[in-house]
Amino acid sequence: MELLPTPARARASAEWPANLPSHRTFGALWRLVPLRHFVVKVHSRCNLSCDYCYLYEMADQSWRGASKAMSPEVAERTAYRIGEHAREHHLDSVTVIVHGGEPMLAGMGLIGRLAETVRREVPEYTRVALAIQTNGLMLDDASLDALHALGISVGVSLDGGEAANDRHRRYADGRGSHAAVAEAIDRLRDPSRPGLYGGLLCTIDLANDPVEVYEALLSHAPPAMDFLLPHGSWDTPPPGRDADPSTAPYGDWLAAAFDRWYDVEQAETSVRLFEDTLALLLGGPSSSEQLGPGPATVVVVDTDGMIEQVDTLKAVYDGAAVTGMSVGSHSFDDALRHPSMAARQLGLAGLGATCRACQVRDVCGGGYFTHRHRAGTGFGGPSVYCPDLIRFIEHVRGRVAADLVGARNVEGMA
Repeated sequence: MELLPTPARARASAEWPANLPSHRTFGALWRLVPLRHFVVKVHSRCNLSCDYCYLYEMADQSWRGASKAMSPEVAERTAYRIGEHAREHHLDSVTVIVHGGEPMLAGMGLIGRLAETVRREVPEYTRVALAIQTNGLMLDDASLDALHALGISVGVSLDGGEAANDRHRRYADGRGSHAAVAEAIDRLRDPSRPGLYGGLLCTIDLANDPVEVYEALLSHAPPAMDFLLPHGSWDTPPPGRDADPSTAPYGDWLAAAFDRWYDVEQAETSVRLFEDTLALLLGGPSSSEQLGPGPATVVVVDTDGMIEQVDTLKAVYDGAAVTGMSVGSHSFDDALRHPSMAARQLGLAGLGATCRACQVRDVCGGGYFTHRHRAGTGFGGPSVYCPDLIRFIEHVRGRVAADLVGARNVEGMA
């Protein structure tokens, strides 16, 4: 099966995976795994100016020339391609994430049209989960009623309490956003709209105390939350991640938050990163690309209908997310044959020697693909967060092992 060539804007063919000797070599390692998560960028601008944003503040500045809002025609074509993919692979479920920029800037008319068209296009045997990831600032009662009627769950980005959140998540004039977002979450929690509240998404800042952040998020009673490592690479390391492999500040941060979450008799909320780590340690799968060797099943459609790899690659270099394909002229199966898309489905076969020999390989999976990049060699090496991931995973492993030993001892005394 022929792999489509890398686009002109992507980095030169000297880097992995573009530098594989032939598509046949690559194909021998790779089996196409259907996509199941479709991130649809309905608006390319934002009403906040977060200083860590990978879309606006990092290497790829293509947003400046991007279409501001997705047209109804592109939304319908995107829905058609999702339905086509579901039929081709007889998928039992797909997830569509309405995204941006700030997706609510697109207006409920377009969001509603996308949702309704997706449901119409997918076959009857495919369950559709619809979600929107928003900063929350435009969540008034009217929009929440509309989202609830459409069956779209709402995830809100929030980095903790007021001081923690407003360190980075600010308006362009410097004002913090926490108060307005907290009010929006209160509206989102209204029991008259059951199932609408999807959860909270938090980007880690080492300046914020992990337990305080967790408890601040917990105060909003999220049904789920997740912690994200700030995006970076070996050439542009994330804040506080220096070259010393003996330090693991993010691993320590996550370990402290994990202990606060884990050390309760009754679960308070779901934390995806923590639950994925536990599942992988026990031989199960991961539900996201942050951890684990499982094949990636996420694709992005931009406002103009261009199909992109995971959009966080925009943090690495200009054009890193580009495939050169669009929903107008290409299927999602076409996109899966792009070398970098296929590389994200190789699992352990796509890892370099360092990762394959690592004691946490089957849990870490090499770390998030975006975080592995190093200029000249590409994405074939370990994550820039390698020491942190080892520290965190080993910490969780130790906690689970101790509990299992304790359980066996209690059982033996019974």
